[in-house]
Amino acid sequence: MTRLLVECTYVFEHPTANSGIQRVVRNVIQQLPATDETVECIPVVMIDGGLYEVKSLAPLKSPKLDLVSLRVKLEQWANTFWLRHRALERRRPFSQSHFARRVLYVGCRLSAFACFSLPMRVLERVLKGKTIPERCVPLAHRAGDQLVLLDSSWHANFFPLAEQLKRDGVGIISVIYDLIPLTHPQFCDAGLVKVFNDWFDWIARTADGYVAISTTIRDQVREEMLRRIGAQQVEQRWFDYFHLGSELDLSDAGAEVDRALLQMFKTAEPVFLMVSTIEPRKNHAYLLDAFERAWATGSTARLCIVGKIGWKCDALVERIRKHPELNRRLFMYNSLSDRSLEHAYSHATALVFPSYVEGFGLPLVEAMQRGLPAMASDIPVFREIGGDYMAYFDLADPQSLTDLVTGMEHSGKFPAALSLEQWRWLSWREASAQLVQRIERNLNTSLPTEEKQHAHSA
Repeated sequence: MTRLLVECTYVFEHPTANSGIQRVVRNVIQQLPATDETVECIPVVMIDGGLYEVKSLAPLKSPKLDLVSLRVKLEQWANTFWLRHRALERRRPFSQSHFARRVLYVGCRLSAFACFSLPMRVLERVLKGKTIPERCVPLAHRAGDQLVLLDSSWHANFFPLAEQLKRDGVGIISVIYDLIPLTHPQFCDAGLVKVFNDWFDWIARTADGYVAISTTIRDQVREEMLRRIGAQQVEQRWFDYFHLGSELDLSDAGAEVDRALLQMFKTAEPVFLMVSTIEPRKNHAYLLDAFERAWATGSTARLCIVGKIGWKCDALVERIRKHPELNRRLFMYNSLSDRSLEHAYSHATALVFPSYVEGFGLPLVEAMQRGLPAMASDIPVFREIGGDYMAYFDLADPQSLTDLVTGMEHSGKFPAALSLEQWRWLSWREASAQLVQRIERNLNTSLPTEEKQHAHSA
């Protein structure tokens, strides 16, 4: 039996993060297929040089604050404390001075011992014999295991451990979401471009197989690998893809919908929804230009921008906040819950997505699966995902989007070749199963016969 060790370190350490990659990782982990006679899927994290099996991605909760739950809380607080220590280490003066980092570390060790370690040890003695729930437990690897790097690992510090696992006979498979820091560095922070480039060099040397989230990205990965390591090395690796799911897993039917959002949907004028982090690659400025053209001709269409504020967008955010149409025909929500987003998808007129470049375009399938038509920039990956069910506009000309918006406003018809009534997309359970199946298929075709027999008999 093959064991897939599915890595989710960042999401484990940041359980409230809910942007694109974190949403994918959490959903895939939650929906991993049950063990059968050929494969066992084990979610894992790599922390402080050790490999651990994940028991809970979310922080453990207790209905009452008894001694057991207090012990759990102390461990959670300790983890948060050390995460903040790691973040502080990357800042000046600690990033530039070994002595300053050492002073910081010693101070944090003393603080952590007094505030967390000592109380936890006391509680462990008091609770001896009682079961203390744990979010993760140590896991022993074995030859023939396959480490699936599902999470955003370019900022991770577990590469020495991963290399040791490979020396011990563990295969390494990298899930790749996009190559944007390499292909479009102008949209990224300079630090990320360097880190991502170094990471890609590492996976090019280290990984045995690569699974992208679209055929578009799969082909880009192969081309980049050819450029970096040559055809002979590429022939020794395998490349595949899987498609993402569509549910909003954090949508709680009992939760309240944002009141301002509810108020916005009370009037009959059409609402065009944009869902994404606000950053240059998502092309919000183009979106504003297109809608300003529509408003200038008397359009009553409203633009609703949903997404947290990201990077390199100060001028854009200032433009939105000072816009004369703000809270009239222009709305912005930076911290909507999944429940509120579900409501927006269900009540909007259409989704607009003018991104320059994407690895997939998760809001497209989230919207269309709920019956919300989508208009998107005419780029290859959106054609792959949306086919003839979506309408497309030209990124070189905001008027092309203006025409789509006003045309739909006046006719009441969505200008796509195929009706969304025929649309059917993957659930996260199906997406997770597809990922595992494609890894299995490639392992079975790429392993030598004797290694296949060893994997199945282990």
